[in-house]
Amino acid sequence: MSSAGIVAVDAEAVCRWFATLGVDFAEPLRFDRIGLGQSNLTYLVRDQDGRRWVLRRPPLGRLLASAHDVAREARILAALEGTAVPTPRVLGLTDDPAVTDVPLLLMEFVDGQVVDRMPVAQSLTPERRRAIGTSLPRTLAKIHAVDLDATGLTGLAGHKPYAQRQLKRWSGQWEKSRTRELPALEDLTRRLVAAVPEQREVALVHGDFHLRNVITSHDSGEVTAVLDWELSTLGDPLADMGSLLAYWPAKGENTSGDFGATALEGFPTREELVAAYLAASGRDLTALGFWHAMGLWKVAIIAEGVMRRAMDEPRNKAASGAPTAERIDALVAKAHEVADRAGI
Repeated sequence: MSSAGIVAVDAEAVCRWFATLGVDFAEPLRFDRIGLGQSNLTYLVRDQDGRRWVLRRPPLGRLLASAHDVAREARILAALEGTAVPTPRVLGLTDDPAVTDVPLLLMEFVDGQVVDRMPVAQSLTPERRRAIGTSLPRTLAKIHAVDLDATGLTGLAGHKPYAQRQLKRWSGQWEKSRTRELPALEDLTRRLVAAVPEQREVALVHGDFHLRNVITSHDSGEVTAVLDWELSTLGDPLADMGSLLAYWPAKGENTSGDFGATALEGFPTREELVAAYLAASGRDLTALGFWHAMGLWKVAIIAEGVMRRAMDEPRNKAASGAPTAERIDALVAKAHEVADRAGI
């Protein structure tokens, strides 16, 4: 076994678990931490013959209730098999104490390109960047078109108005994970609470949809797998577009930390993303300004939580490091600007 950093799984126990799943493998298994995910920990698992799988587990240290539920993620992925939504296939899920002290999720390895670092984004042609960028809102439209009854996902979450649920949940997360006073965020929360739009439909919502959370085809740039479903729920589909816009900085904006890929030549503008989603979904996008501001608010709170977890338990820190207070402040400032423009 080898790893990039500390591997928080028992290799021998996982081997025994593989055998019970009927997975064809040749020992020994090798585990390498992959991705820049700052929440659930993800490992590339390889065997002696070069076969590959992906293993997910919750982060180390103190966890917020329900925030890192890999069993729930497994349920959603299994339900989406056979739909138009591209996802990796679930191979196994266990919380057996003989194998692990936390739930483990095993998935198929989907080959492709993950644009999660600036050198990767810079290596792409402008044409490939555009193909990847325009595929994202089309993929979101597929997620939002999922038949909840047919997939058995109707009971995934409550059907009460999503914005209020999100505002309550993430305000609570902020209180539990904040590292400092931030009056600008408190003010933004008040603005959002006062401006909640009417919810017109309930759809499957990914909850954290952005460039780093998809695998794209080496040939066409199309999305071949959507990853990281741990925040998925039922709600207003415009929330996902708001999050995508929040994670899509334009040239000169400083909300993205060290990952400003979407400002590179070729990637579509936020306006072009919106147009592509409208063309694919036909939805009324009147309330999108609210959801863009709320997306930035939510990203800021998530980033604060990541910063807090990295302070509490340094082993949770991914290769890219943790977010900074400066970046979180920039996200909140941008959210106020978007809210102003939307008349909130």
